[in-house]
Amino acid sequence: MTARCITLLTDFGTADGYVGEVKGVLATLAPGAVIVDISHDVRPQDIDGARLAVARYWRRFPPGTVHLVVVDPGVGSGRAAIAVASGDRLLVGPDNGVLSPALFAVDAQVVALPVPPNAAPTFHGRDVFAPVAAQLANGVPLHELGDAWHSAIRRRTPEPTKRQDGAVQGEVITIDRFGNAVTNLYARADGWLEVASTMLPVVRTYAEVETGTRVGVVGSTGLLEVAVRNGNASHDLHLSRGAMVVWHPSRRSS
Repeated sequence: MTARCITLLTDFGTADGYVGEVKGVLATLAPGAVIVDISHDVRPQDIDGARLAVARYWRRFPPGTVHLVVVDPGVGSGRAAIAVASGDRLLVGPDNGVLSPALFAVDAQVVALPVPPNAAPTFHGRDVFAPVAAQLANGVPLHELGDAWHSAIRRRTPEPTKRQDGAVQGEVITIDRFGNAVTNLYARADGWLEVASTMLPVVRTYAEVETGTRVGVVGSTGLLEVAVRNGNASHDLHLSRGAMVVWHPSRRSS
């Protein structure tokens, strides 16, 4: 059987060889697999950042793809190691919420993985998750790899709140590499965003405004983002995860 595609998302970076060790295991145990690097630049220990990244891409790959996700601040502790079958894809990683986008699907099946006695307590990515990802890529059924697990941790993005004045209040859920502050507010192609005591117009494209202009824009995920054309909104407006944002249907009078 031809091995499947295996994707990798970690917070390992690329300076120390950790990614190479994981890939060495995959190449040895699933030599026909196509290995795709999603990113190794997730902020260290940033579970929610990893979760949001998984939500972007896990369904974009073909059925049968194995997604290996290792952002694991609890490595070596009592947290479970899990594998998930969901939406015709397979995911492997720690049970800390990083796999939540797949766990919420109605067809999700989850097993708890045994930890080999010789696994390094600080490197389950290499010694626990990579071997399981390789087995799944080679066609080993999920149920043969562990026992059913019904207590998987599911983390949700907070829902925005509609206010009596017609505005919708939300928050920044992540900052991307461009400095855009991605919010939990759903796409709205008009109105104004209030953030850091500033009112920003919501535009369709960056080209509608001059360089350096602060705006709200609908991102590719369908969520409103706070941006600066050719700039960095998180630095310009001193924004971080959790900062409050409010969408107004029209500009609020001062």
